[in-house]
Amino acid sequence: MKNFLLIICSMFLLMSFISVKEEYFPKPHYPIADQNSPIVSLGRELFHDPILSKDSTISCASCHSQYNAFAHSDHALSHGIADRIGIRNAPALINLAWSESFMWDGASFSLEAQVLTPLTAHHEMDNSLDTILRRLNNHPKYSHLVQQAFGETPILTKHLLKAIASYESTLISRNSRYDSMRMHLVEFTEQEQKGYTLFKQHCNRCHTEPLFTNGQFANTALPMDTSLNDMGRYRITQDSAHIRHFKIPTLRNLLYSFPYMHDGRFKRLRDVLNHYAEGINMHDEHRSIEKPFTLRSHDITDLMSFLHALTDRTFIFNPQFSMRNAK
Repeated sequence: MKNFLLIICSMFLLMSFISVKEEYFPKPHYPIADQNSPIVSLGRELFHDPILSKDSTISCASCHSQYNAFAHSDHALSHGIADRIGIRNAPALINLAWSESFMWDGASFSLEAQVLTPLTAHHEMDNSLDTILRRLNNHPKYSHLVQQAFGETPILTKHLLKAIASYESTLISRNSRYDSMRMHLVEFTEQEQKGYTLFKQHCNRCHTEPLFTNGQFANTALPMDTSLNDMGRYRITQDSAHIRHFKIPTLRNLLYSFPYMHDGRFKRLRDVLNHYAEGINMHDEHRSIEKPFTLRSHDITDLMSFLHALTDRTFIFNPQFSMRNAK
């Protein structure tokens, strides 16, 4: 009888936990795949396999490392095959199922279509779909995995994109100290609460909780890097209002996703906050920020304390995301 009551209580607590989580997390735009499904297993294999690149030297995980919140920390700008250098830092892949557009400039409006760009871009994996499909169909492991996942062979483009997108949809982070606070499991420290208040005053409009992004684009008035001359979203829309506008990234797991900004120019989180306090380029007529934030040194320290509370180590070290430990 005691065991039965324990089971009932545990189920009640679990349902309460799920209910609270659903109350503060919005409905995702894309269906979230079952992490244990054969489609996700196939996607995880593909995501970590350098067979997808032209010279079989890099994988998706080369620029989106789990231990960097699926971002890239080795270089300010991402490196592709033959050490080709791109113009941007690889963004963190977190809670993509809630996104309506992808990449720093929003070039893709589909989680599946987004997969195509890194596979074929010259400065990334520089491969062709024909070559990728031929390699996969000639590989006995993938013939088996595709049959398991989709009940048919050969592997087609639709299978490739669906599998990787399904795996990426499972990269969900919502188990940080902030989330525990929202579920009334912990209380913030005095410093975290001060930082939270400052965050809501200065940052929440763009980095809207609980996803910590509003999914839109902004010009953060960074000093122009003339060597890159990256026009951001303007390259896609040709609308002058979008000059140097970039996708607003999530702030979740910031401690792991350095370096920061679209071009990886800042190595430290404090450098980012100092930019908003005193580094705004007031001569940028396309900026989204009217004036610098009023942040004193101790305000920045408090704000950093709150931002640290967005760290989700169960996400960073989830064995189901990794090839080595995946079951």
